[in-house]
Amino acid sequence: MTAFDLQTVRRELHQIPELGFKEEKTQRYLLEKIREMATDRVDIKTWRTGILVHVSGTNPSKRIGFRTDIDGLPILEDTGFDFSSTHPGKMHACGHDFHMTIALAALSRLIAQPVKDNVLFIFQPAEEGPGGAKPMIESKEFLDWKPDTIFALHIAPNLSVGKVSSKPGLLFANTSELFIDFKGLGGHAAYPHLTKDMTVAASNFVVQLQQIVSRGLNPLDGSVITIGKMESGFVQNAIAETARLEGTIRTTEASSILLVKEKLEKLIKGFEIAYDCEINVDYGSNYYQVVNDGKYVELFQESLAGSDIEYVQASAAMTGEDFGDMLKVIPGFMFWLGVDSPYGLHHAKLAPNEAALSVGAEAVERFIRSFD
Repeated sequence: MTAFDLQTVRRELHQIPELGFKEEKTQRYLLEKIREMATDRVDIKTWRTGILVHVSGTNPSKRIGFRTDIDGLPILEDTGFDFSSTHPGKMHACGHDFHMTIALAALSRLIAQPVKDNVLFIFQPAEEGPGGAKPMIESKEFLDWKPDTIFALHIAPNLSVGKVSSKPGLLFANTSELFIDFKGLGGHAAYPHLTKDMTVAASNFVVQLQQIVSRGLNPLDGSVITIGKMESGFVQNAIAETARLEGTIRTTEASSILLVKEKLEKLIKGFEIAYDCEINVDYGSNYYQVVNDGKYVELFQESLAGSDIEYVQASAAMTGEDFGDMLKVIPGFMFWLGVDSPYGLHHAKLAPNEAALSVGAEAVERFIRSFD
């Protein structure tokens, strides 16, 4: 694919973002592009809204996997691009349009010039939720072509174009969504003694929640609990009968997230007694930590020798990624790709520099060819 093709494909994908397991239009688009370049070395399978593309090697001794995510986010785009999302309220605000385009570019090059080993390109749905990696790797379609090693990339808005970044060991944290519903008794604002005020209960709960991290966990184990959304009540002169908190739990240790949930549920029991109410918790999607195999990170760094791509050592982040479920059972790594955007991930104005597309495609191709 030429540089012009990369830009065109990325912009066409950018216009059709779809949410997890609803990527029907995206799947059709990808299949059309893949079939245009396919040869007798290429086999294609679909799994739900995802796609698996197997490229047979010339003399295979292993199978190398490259995974890209394909879903968008429920965000109203505010970039002003003439190729903005045509799906109102949905946007590729996490760079998955970039990821897919890079995968297609690398795929086209490996079809044109095959490598010794087999290569599996994995177009995975639902990374943003509810999580597509775990059910996909458990599917018969995937297990038939299970790779011996696997890798992936993610755009990095704060990293310059031409740079990539990774590290051995922990790269991304364990994450869990958090939804807490409070049910009390509403009533007139003039008679608070006849009600069970869930605005007060939920407000105090948010404050107490932070003590789980500050006083309940080892301070050397990184953990964070964030409540990003709070809802209660309908009108200024009525006491709220219900309230809802929405947030996230993130930890650098797999065991810590279990401990957070244990302490959270004890806190809930105490609040149910103290505020004479009912509280229910839902942990939504849970993603396992992304832990890179140092051997493959080193091989990736070596594969960039002689190129214009600069490798930068990364730091661990509290970011969440369901690719961790793949790395849990298959050795490999993930790396950051610099895209130099003034706005960050999940922002309505995310604007990655398209010059990074060719950098990403070259980095992916170089790593795969390094096994020859």
